[in-house]
Amino acid sequence: MAEITENMIKSKDNLGAPENRIEGFLKVTGKAKYAAEFSVPNVLYGFPVRSTIAAGTMTDIDTAEAEKAEGVVKVFTHKNAMKFNPAPDVESTNKMTMPKSVLNTTAINSFGQYIGFVVAETFEQARYAANLVKATYQETDPKIDFDKYVDTAYKPDNANGAATDTQRGSMEEGMSNASKTLDITYQTPIEVHNPMEPHATIAVFEGDALTVYDATQMLGPSKVAISNTFNIPQEKIRVLAPYIGGGFGSKLRAWDHVMLTIMAAKMLDKPVKTAITRQMMQTNAGLRQLNRQHMRIGTSTDGKLTAMSHEVMTHTAVDEVFVEQAGFITRTMYDTPNQLVTHRVFDTNIQVPTWMRAPGETPGSFALECTMDEMADQLQMDPIAFRIKNEPKTNPLDGKPFSSRSLVQCMQVGADKFGWSKRKQEPRQNTKDNWLVGYGMAAASRAAPYQESSSRVKLSYGDDGLEAVIEMAATDIGTGTYTIIAQTAANCLDIPVDRVAVNIGDSDLPATPGSGGSWGAGSFTSAVDAVCEKAKSALKNKITSDSSALTTADELMKAAKLTEFEMEATEGPSEDSKKYAHFSYGAHFVEVWVDEDLGMVKIPRVLSTSAVGTVLNQKTARSQVVGGIVWGIGQAMTEETTLDKRYGSYVTRTFADYHVPVNLDVGDIEVHFIPEEDEHINRMGVKGIGELGITSVAAAIANAIYNATGKRMRTLPITPAKLVDYEKQPVA
Repeated sequence: MAEITENMIKSKDNLGAPENRIEGFLKVTGKAKYAAEFSVPNVLYGFPVRSTIAAGTMTDIDTAEAEKAEGVVKVFTHKNAMKFNPAPDVESTNKMTMPKSVLNTTAINSFGQYIGFVVAETFEQARYAANLVKATYQETDPKIDFDKYVDTAYKPDNANGAATDTQRGSMEEGMSNASKTLDITYQTPIEVHNPMEPHATIAVFEGDALTVYDATQMLGPSKVAISNTFNIPQEKIRVLAPYIGGGFGSKLRAWDHVMLTIMAAKMLDKPVKTAITRQMMQTNAGLRQLNRQHMRIGTSTDGKLTAMSHEVMTHTAVDEVFVEQAGFITRTMYDTPNQLVTHRVFDTNIQVPTWMRAPGETPGSFALECTMDEMADQLQMDPIAFRIKNEPKTNPLDGKPFSSRSLVQCMQVGADKFGWSKRKQEPRQNTKDNWLVGYGMAAASRAAPYQESSSRVKLSYGDDGLEAVIEMAATDIGTGTYTIIAQTAANCLDIPVDRVAVNIGDSDLPATPGSGGSWGAGSFTSAVDAVCEKAKSALKNKITSDSSALTTADELMKAAKLTEFEMEATEGPSEDSKKYAHFSYGAHFVEVWVDEDLGMVKIPRVLSTSAVGTVLNQKTARSQVVGGIVWGIGQAMTEETTLDKRYGSYVTRTFADYHVPVNLDVGDIEVHFIPEEDEHINRMGVKGIGELGITSVAAAIANAIYNATGKRMRTLPITPAKLVDYEKQPVA
């Protein structure tokens, strides 16, 4: 269990307390409606038709048989679809909002690309008819094979908004002055999103007003993207997403199925619903890129870093560039006087990559933290001591002071609670029957962004006393947003949590940046705290008598002789916060058992420490860390998207082929939060936690496997075959 520490309780028991989710009852009783579950009269059902090649041109498409099928209302292709304005050049600033020219081309850029859209009276009718659509193609050789096209790599404009390349000092000088050096390459595979709720959209026009029920993490940007695509004024568009069954980055942007659904609803003048399949999640909702990471590191005899380079090679789509900033974590983690970080990319006939939980840090930390472990082994130095030796005093990237940095405490507390002192430096020292037992650790870091958000509070009296309603265009992707908003308001207003109602998931409410990038909790709750404080201040101004002794909202409302009151506020980064570097930190400790003969790996125990400023809810925060660790186990041991290099089709198409961890793969997980106060990041002192939990987990597992077996696994996932035939494992 996670420890409740003093810093969790800001001023009242509401903050930090392990409150149950306030929407939990609705979810377990099936009353919480997700995008595909809204009841809309006379709704039709859409189902996309996908290409069966990865590269070439569609020479014709025959819809005659599909149009004759029972229940079919319309089949859309490039021949009869709406004509859209061409999309602008894709930049990091417009990926979420740019228009989408769906079905406006015959060019085929990836396997599974949408080439048609069937609308029918039922979902089953639409899906059946989609199989009757026949396309003919002029094929070209698809660019799939990483090694075949790596020589065409180029320098992109940016890496997910971060600088493509950075350099300080001289790598050559740093390496030549080093007493110990390593030159290693690591590789992480393509991964695909598999949230519990696949993507779904319902589009309803009432005159010129559009309502969209959508599984989206970002209400505002989705509205802008729809507006830009269909030339509909934003004030005529309403996007609703009250409940979301996981997103992990795949639901940050409006994908083609959203625009197909809206187009069909507009052209048919009837509501249309689309729910994409699990197979379409593999081909049409983004992915995490395969990253090949070349690491060079040099140190002095006492373990001080003299140089480190992190050179990333990856792929993107032929029609859109997205590059994951895998090298970013190396720029900021350790004090290195000579450093080089680069990103290079080449075009492929694979769907465009996108954000996935801890983009950049997840694959980048595997390379960085395994490299640190390998060097510690070369130095015969404890891995934690090696990291502490290279702890920076300011952010190495820009020289800014850290708003708070408790990485050393995370490692030290974690080591103590895990029993790290019992670990033996030399591999293969612990055995139990045919099992080799090993222990590994890795440090974790994740940027802690904070963005402007607005909120509205409505105060009124009910049967049990003062009640509050909080309204904002936030989203809850399963992280506990409803609950932490209620706790924040209850804390400031001094009322019980069960007297706070939370209304989110509606783009018509006060604007927020949505959920993603670990900015949600701090951004939302800071706005809620601000509006509640503003409301109390405004109430004080309405009181003619001395109000200095009045502190609660109830006292102020009664003194002002009001039964209802409403206030809005906007809160964003202060000038002070911009002077600091903001990061969350953690450390993961792992015990593994490896079968000497079969290469099977068991992970009976994981212990994690996190320093994330104010913990708003101990229960939901722990859940976020645990979820990240489980995904980290999947990254390390099972998850890999495999493509047929000849045709560009997917070998891994469903959960039968794309393996994620199940209960038997996950042992005991122990989570501890390190007391930390951050006075600079935002008014609540909250830093992101959702993506920190996955960062470096794979490295900790790989390091533990080395401690057990003496085998360095540098290519993920770590399968039994790679461990048994270690000398034959793919070398990146």
